[in-house]
Amino acid sequence: MEAGGVPQFRYIVRIADTDIDGRMKLVWGLASIKGIGYTTALAVARHLGLNPEMMVGYLTDEQVSRIEEVLSDLTKLGLPSWLYNRRRDIETGKDMHLIGSDLLLYARRDIEREIRIGSYRGIRHKLGYKVRGQRTRTTGRLGMTVGVRKKREAKSGGKGG
Repeated sequence: MEAGGVPQFRYIVRIADTDIDGRMKLVWGLASIKGIGYTTALAVARHLGLNPEMMVGYLTDEQVSRIEEVLSDLTKLGLPSWLYNRRRDIETGKDMHLIGSDLLLYARRDIEREIRIGSYRGIRHKLGYKVRGQRTRTTGRLGMTVGVRKKREAKSGGKGG
């Protein structure tokens, strides 16, 4: 806090192991954390009684710690289950919401499990093909691009000489 009771502005605020630009609005700043979207960020801000339109740089240390506490376990907020990014986990059977590096770790483990059991999706992952039904005839190619080649003009009958 500064002398006049006005909170000091910080240009970088670290929340949940993510550096957030202090000039961003709170909802968009929280949404820049991997695993937190706009709707989830809005729900967190409303639950904590924070103004979603305030700039992240004006958050106090106490407010930042409250946000981190809520983000560590979003299931305590009583949000609807469709808002979580990991519903009915295979191992635990519980609804969870993962953020940051945990989200990447779980996604990698899921892919490795699918490859190991030999599911259709696992085979597609293993071969490096598209997994979710997209077309592969023209997109998703690797290496040199292959296109339509036009026939060369005859050397003697060309323009300009």
